[in-house]
Amino acid sequence: MSAQPLTETERRVLAEVEARRESLIEFLSQIVSVPSVNPWFADAPNPSREEEVQRLIEARLKALGATIDWWEPDADQLASYQGHPGYYAGRQFRHRPNLAGTLKGTGGGRSLLLFGHVDVVSAGSGWKRDPFTLVRENGRLVGRGTADMKGGMAAMMIALEAVLAAGVRPAGDIVYGSVVDEEAGGMGTLAFVDRGHRADACIMAEPTALSVAPLCRGILWGKLTIRGRSGHIEMPQADWREGGAVDAIGLARLYMDHFDRLNADWGQRKRHPLLPVPCKLLVAQIAAGEYPTAYANSAELVFNAQYLPAERDEYGLGSRVKAEIGDFVARVAATDPWLAAHPPQIEWLVDADCAETPADHPFVTVMTEAVRDIGRDPVLQGQSSHTDMGWLTRSGAATVNIGPGEPGVAHQDNEFIPEEELVEAAKSFALAILRWSGVPAPTPTLPAV
Repeated sequence: MSAQPLTETERRVLAEVEARRESLIEFLSQIVSVPSVNPWFADAPNPSREEEVQRLIEARLKALGATIDWWEPDADQLASYQGHPGYYAGRQFRHRPNLAGTLKGTGGGRSLLLFGHVDVVSAGSGWKRDPFTLVRENGRLVGRGTADMKGGMAAMMIALEAVLAAGVRPAGDIVYGSVVDEEAGGMGTLAFVDRGHRADACIMAEPTALSVAPLCRGILWGKLTIRGRSGHIEMPQADWREGGAVDAIGLARLYMDHFDRLNADWGQRKRHPLLPVPCKLLVAQIAAGEYPTAYANSAELVFNAQYLPAERDEYGLGSRVKAEIGDFVARVAATDPWLAAHPPQIEWLVDADCAETPADHPFVTVMTEAVRDIGRDPVLQGQSSHTDMGWLTRSGAATVNIGPGEPGVAHQDNEFIPEEELVEAAKSFALAILRWSGVPAPTPTLPAV
């Protein structure tokens, strides 16, 4: 696929993006400097500082003349979505506002939503320097949230500024949507769609290393609690039926061995042609034991399990996969007398939905060609993680995930994006704005009479 000649307007807009390189990096530095950690995480600031990032975004949108919609989601007002993706009863949004900035088009074009989230995960403990100070070194921009996904948010903003600075007012409406709470299930996006914001297509600026990702996987977080029976670890123990100890850690190891077998099966059955890896059930956290001298009385395995759009239930969620995992846990329990008599319990923590835009959709083509025409070889590949695209696709927006940074560095210590890729993201977004929403034809000059 070879690049096509750019129009004069496109060349002018790309030059405006390049001229804003330092402004782009400075804006990214500003929003990275605010530790907008999702309150789900134990070390999140109280109150959440997501609002501070939204204020920085709001200021730039106001400078462009956008109409601003600013509100705090309300779990009680969203209660009709109980059982649907993204709804969590009782979730609090004080100082956690959503934001939508709308630039009206000249008319006759297709609308486009530039969309992302401002919350980030915890910093973690392995950083070489302050995770909330952007560091520019060796062609990289390092800081928590650079990849996931403040880099993409900054690139979308500069793309929009460049289009307007080039004297272009797109024919279709452009909406810049910025939400909270993506990192803990996506209730911010649910509230955004419930608010009535709509578009014909959407750029979801999650990190993809500028691959075009028209689908994402669903994600289940679950906690498996396995009961044992404590007893002195140094002493001989009777059979459990006679009151002897049962080591919950040993039983947890049994389950982890069986999870390996489950993953071998899923590796054959749960694949998608646009995804590089199959779905798996992976243990992320382990908690067990009370004393060095006692067998563990219980063990908790917190796991992450992924599912495909084809596996969604009637609400768009993963209840079918939950049932599959529940049946598997019960079958393993049946192989052990203690577990059969004391079956483990699963607590479901998060069900983050998935979605898919057909690969042959016109917007997927527009986005792919935009990447090509800035000089990169376009790659069409799905997002292995969850993104907030589910509610947006259901609202009618053909949604594509694309943004700077490798998805694998998101949530890592020393998270980073390549500086050049950040600029390329802004350029590809700017071309997509022009090509999807349309550039009004110049008004002809009438001859003098």
